[in-house]
Amino acid sequence: MSTRSNAHLVGRVGAVLRALSAGNETGAATSDLARATGLPRPTVHRLLSSLAEEGFVDRDRRTGRWFLGPELYLLGQTAGTRYDVTHHARASVHRLAAKTGESAFFSALRGTETVCLLREDGDFPIRSFVLHEGARFPLGVVSAGLVILAFLDDAEIDAYLASTDLTDRWGPAHSAEEVRARIARTRRDGYAVNPGLVVEGSWGMAAAVFDRSGHPAWALTLTGIEPRFRPERQPELGALLLHEAHALSRTLDTPGSR
Repeated sequence: MSTRSNAHLVGRVGAVLRALSAGNETGAATSDLARATGLPRPTVHRLLSSLAEEGFVDRDRRTGRWFLGPELYLLGQTAGTRYDVTHHARASVHRLAAKTGESAFFSALRGTETVCLLREDGDFPIRSFVLHEGARFPLGVVSAGLVILAFLDDAEIDAYLASTDLTDRWGPAHSAEEVRARIARTRRDGYAVNPGLVVEGSWGMAAAVFDRSGHPAWALTLTGIEPRFRPERQPELGALLLHEAHALSRTLDTPGSR
């Protein structure tokens, strides 16, 4: 098999695993994964069958739905010694949920997506369920993806928006022009606001967490219903997010912190 064919196969496997991870709590049907990846259903089934033989995915015999497998868990545990920063973020997520009553999250940048790694709910009884652990969104979508995109270099932003059409799935509010306007507001305020653009009435705010090189690599987020994110409360929530994000960035910048 040629190098190009190998790369093509690896790309397909990666796409299937990422799609599966987005809904791992309930599992996914083969047809669901085919739609999510844009691959033919027979191709997805062959890939899943091969991955299952190696323990990378598992199938519920009763429902036929696929889940991430035990081998990925073991590999993840090993990789976590180098890459896992959630143990540092957990305290920040807890404080944000406790102080605000909202749902708090920690997300990581992976390629051109954000992946939600942690969630903790505050004591306010009404929840927003746009974000959940394992949820993936493109940069520029949801407040975590917006705040990370906003603090990339201008050249990176230009290249991303030139190569990505967010309107096809996320609607006209995610045109390049609209995203650029929100980037400008995010840079001005220091934090991002998503005014119910993904699910009507479900708002979010986020602050970027930076790695040792000053690159936005993670985000802390608060989400809730629109009345809890009125303009008069946003500066208070933004200040709490920025305080925790700055403290977490400093912690991750400390040698040996990971």
